[in-house]
Amino acid sequence: MNENMQKYLEKAQVLIEALPYIQRFNRKIIVVKYGGSAMVDENLKKRVIEDVTLLKLCGFKPVIVHGGGKEISKWVGKVGMEPKFINGLRVTDEETMEIAEMVLGKVNKSLVQLVESLGVRAIGISGKDGALLKVEKKYSEGQDIGYVGEIREVNSSIIYDLLEKDFLPIICPVGLDDDYNTYNINADDVACAVATGLNAEKLAFLTDIEGVYKDPDDPSTLISELEVEEAKKLISSGYIGGGMLPKLQNCIDAIENGVSRVHILDGRIPHCLLLEIFTNKGIGTAILSSKESRYYNGEQ
Repeated sequence: MNENMQKYLEKAQVLIEALPYIQRFNRKIIVVKYGGSAMVDENLKKRVIEDVTLLKLCGFKPVIVHGGGKEISKWVGKVGMEPKFINGLRVTDEETMEIAEMVLGKVNKSLVQLVESLGVRAIGISGKDGALLKVEKKYSEGQDIGYVGEIREVNSSIIYDLLEKDFLPIICPVGLDDDYNTYNINADDVACAVATGLNAEKLAFLTDIEGVYKDPDDPSTLISELEVEEAKKLISSGYIGGGMLPKLQNCIDAIENGVSRVHILDGRIPHCLLLEIFTNKGIGTAILSSKESRYYNGEQ
C-alpha cells in the first residue's frame, strides 16, 4: 500500500473514531468558556473558532461565553489608569466599567466576524440584551469591588430561541441589576450559570494550563477524569490553589446543578476542543457526576 493511501486510511480512522461521539452528542448543547492565551494569539483564536464551527456543523449546539480580562487591562493601561485587584478580582469603578464594556463589545463582534467567515451564522449578545443576565453587586470578603456582578438569574429562553433558529450565540459577560446599572461579571461564572440554565450536556473551559494536577509542581500528575466527590477531596486537602480553585469550584457547582460533564482544557493546544470531544483518550481533565460513565474504560 502506498504512503498516500495509508495517510487517507488514517484520516478515515479518525472520522470513524469520532462517530460514536457525534452520535452521542448530536443536538446536545455544549457551552464553551473561551479565554486565556487562546484569545490573544490570533492563530489559536482561529483554531478555537474552527473547532466550535465544526461542532455546530456536526449537529452539536454550541454556545460561546468569552472573557477579555487581558484586553481590558491593556486598554485600562492605555488611558493611563492603573488596574486594581482585590483577592484576585478586578476592582471596577465607573470609568473601568465603561472601558470594560467597550472592549468586551469589540471582542464579541470580532468572534462573530470569525464564525460568520467560516459560513456559520452567529449572534453576539451581552447579558444586558433581553435581561439575559440579572445580577446583584458582588463583594469580595466584605470589600466593595465596584461594578462587579454576581449572577442571580439567567433568562435561558433567549439562548434557546437563538439555537432554535440555528444561530451560534456568543455571550459577553456583562449584566444588569434591578436598578439597570451595568456590571462586569467573571466569565467563568457566566459560563457556569449559562450551562446550568440550559441544562447543557457539556461545559468546556479553555485555560492556560493542561488541566487539574494532583501535584501542581509535577506535570505527570495530570488527572484525566475526576468525579465530583474526588474533586471536593482535592480542594479540601489543600492541593488546589490559585486561579484553579474558583474554576474547580465552578465545575463542581455546574455538575451539581445538572450539567453532565465539565472539561478543563489547555487552550494553547491547537484544536484542543476536537481532541477532547472526538477522541477516545481526550486531553485535559474531565469532571463528571458519579452517575456518568467514564470514557476511558473502553465504553463510550
